[in-house]
Amino acid sequence: MALTRKMLEALGVEEKAVDQIIDAHIEVVNGLKDQLKIYEEDAGKYAEAKAELDGLKREDYKAKFEKEHSDFEAYKKSIEEKESRAAKEKVVREFFENKGITGANLDIAMRGVTAEMAQLEVADGKIKDTKILDDLVKGTYSGLVAKIGKKGADTATPPGSSGATPMTKKDIMAIKDTTERQKAWVEYLTKGNGN
Repeated sequence: MALTRKMLEALGVEEKAVDQIIDAHIEVVNGLKDQLKIYEEDAGKYAEAKAELDGLKREDYKAKFEKEHSDFEAYKKSIEEKESRAAKEKVVREFFENKGITGANLDIAMRGVTAEMAQLEVADGKIKDTKILDDLVKGTYSGLVAKIGKKGADTATPPGSSGATPMTKKDIMAIKDTTERQKAWVEYLTKGNGN
C-alpha cells in the first residue's frame, strides 16, 4: 500500500501537513533507492569474488605448496651433498698427497676413489677412519705412489770436473799469449794444484 495524498486527506490530515509528509516520504524512498543500488552493485562484486575464489580453489594451492616445498627441500639437499662432496674431496686429496701420490697420479686416484669417498665420514676437516684409503694406497694405488730415493753424484764425472785432464806447469808455460797464460795460471792455482 502506497502513501498517497488521497489517503492522507481521508485520514483528516491538513493539506499543509500532507505536503510535508509527502516530501519526507519522497526523501526516505529516494535514500532507500540509493542504498538499494549500492547493495546491488556489491552483490555483483560478490558474484565476481565468489567466481575468483572458486577458481582459486580449483587450482589447489595446497598441492602447489607441497610441490614447491618438496622442490626446495630437494634443492637444499643437493647443495648439502655438493658441499659434503667438496669437503671430502679436499681431505682425500690431502691424504693422497701425504702418502706420496702427486701430480697426474693424484688426478687418476681422485677419479677412481668416488665410491670409497662416499663411504667416508669427515668431521672438522679430518677423516674419521682412513682404513679404506690406506687399503687403496697399499693395494690398487700402490703403483701411483712416487718412489723417493736419494742418489749421490755420478762418480764417472765428479762435480766440478769437465772430464778433461788438468794442465801442467809445462803446458801453461808453452802458451804464447800472455793473457791466456795468466788465465791458465789462475785456474791452475784455484784448483789447488799450486800447493
